[in-house]
Amino acid sequence: MKFLPATIAEIVRQSQPKQRNIRLLLKFLGALAGMIVLFSVIFHLIMAHEGRAHHLFDGVYWTFTVMTTLGFGDITFHSPLGKLFSVVVMLSGLVFLLMLLPFTFIEFFYAPWMAAQAAARTPRKAPSGIRDHVIFTTYEPITAAVIPRLEHYQRPYIVLVPDHETALRLLELGVHVMLGTPDNPESWQLARIKEAALVIATDADIPNTNAVFTARQESPDTPIAATAKELPSTEILPMAGATSILRLDEMLGNFLARCVEAGSTQAHIVGEFGPLLIAEATASSIGLVGRTVRESGLRENTGLTLIGGWMRGVYHPASPDLLIQQGMMLIVAGSRDQLAGFNRHHGAAPVTSTPVVIVGAGRVGRATARSLGIMGFDYRFVEKVTGRSPDPDRTTLGDAADLQTMHRAGFLKARTVVLTSHEDDANIYLTVFCRRIRPDVQIIARATHERNVTTLHRAGADFVMSYPILAANALCSTLLGGDLLMVAEGVHAFRVKTPSKLHGVRLADSRIHQDTGCLVIGVQDGGATHINPGPDHVFEPTHELILVGSIEAEERFLANYPGARVGARGASVLPTGAATGRP
Repeated sequence: MKFLPATIAEIVRQSQPKQRNIRLLLKFLGALAGMIVLFSVIFHLIMAHEGRAHHLFDGVYWTFTVMTTLGFGDITFHSPLGKLFSVVVMLSGLVFLLMLLPFTFIEFFYAPWMAAQAAARTPRKAPSGIRDHVIFTTYEPITAAVIPRLEHYQRPYIVLVPDHETALRLLELGVHVMLGTPDNPESWQLARIKEAALVIATDADIPNTNAVFTARQESPDTPIAATAKELPSTEILPMAGATSILRLDEMLGNFLARCVEAGSTQAHIVGEFGPLLIAEATASSIGLVGRTVRESGLRENTGLTLIGGWMRGVYHPASPDLLIQQGMMLIVAGSRDQLAGFNRHHGAAPVTSTPVVIVGAGRVGRATARSLGIMGFDYRFVEKVTGRSPDPDRTTLGDAADLQTMHRAGFLKARTVVLTSHEDDANIYLTVFCRRIRPDVQIIARATHERNVTTLHRAGADFVMSYPILAANALCSTLLGGDLLMVAEGVHAFRVKTPSKLHGVRLADSRIHQDTGCLVIGVQDGGATHINPGPDHVFEPTHELILVGSIEAEERFLANYPGARVGARGASVLPTGAATGRP
């Protein structure tokens, strides 16, 4: 009932049906009324033929009871002519009253009522008093991936939708929507863009430019993040007013290249909190492989903190008994000098004897090749479309599901294959194919939809990254001022002010790792940063903690320490998560 006034108002607002519909409705009602009058007249004529007389209204009464198939039987014909007429009236009633009338009611009454009710439920402006919210220009996989993270950090948001049908469908899914289009200045005013914390445009490049330009005209100061697929758009979107550009193809290509096991085991920096660096490296050193973290002496020899490691799609949090296996992707934290020491002791030069096979020469495939080239790796493309590859001399034309094509590309000798197709079904198919032919090969795959990441891991992929996951973490990092950093798939580094429960508590006595699963990898005190603090470090009210852990571990930390909130002030994300996407 709470929507009744709004529904009536919406019906009144939209009560301008087409003249053709009005004519059709009037014709139907006129035909129905004429038919009832005609049948009533014929009723009296046949009754007179049978020698009986009835009241004038009895004809109308009989006609309605027969047309509606009620047939009370109090008035009946005795002659064959009268019975035949009764059948004609009954069939006419079946067509007009039981078939055409319901459709007419639905078309001219029920459907407009439901449409008005749906329109009344769809907000046409942002809630009054809303501030620091996020405005999305469209709803697609990236938006769907970002929303749960915003809800996790208790950030309000609004998704602009252009029509009632889409709005109603999203409302049923629990999405906060507002009726409006990103190219309409009034929509941005009603969305309260001047009070917003961030605008996110994730449509195609041209619609993004229109949306960004329109939004910027309404609010000169609100940060605007936009995705860009084509290189010229990285220059045009800032001219339109975008403050942050995400080239997801480049970012995804960089990530896939960094996962390649066939080359350097040098630690690659993926993010930084001031002097505290977070890096990843492939475990291949004799001093690490086959040993537990305790036996490796990694902390004692280099000063680095091992955060965890990825192996065959499974993340293993760091523990003293964690076994370091060949090819495991290690995630470490420390200073620049400590990383340099790691590279001296455990980093190996790139192994370039066999090329990396890249399936697909699209934008992601080409970005992967560029990153591999910078890192000193050789590579080969497998591509169906002639002329798509930027390097024909390194390209094998054909279907990657054909063993002969893969053989010509060097797959049978390669240590790594990278699947970059935008079709998840094709990548799953090729993952199963490659794993069956080469059980020992490293398979790195791209996923377009987040739901297929787990499927690709089960199919045999060693590392998988999806557009939505990558974009969601980059956008959340932008929103939170850099205080959130995606270390790896499902693993975050984040900064919080020291909770009151930890004031004056030693790290060894805090039980942060035991109770939440998060590791303290740094403590900031003003301009000073204590990297990998020791067990005797005492937390002070002025400190800010830098922690790392899975999404679940982060949730446990925030639940165990009420009042702690991610997003105090900025850490910087390196270019791998920025506009250029270069490693």
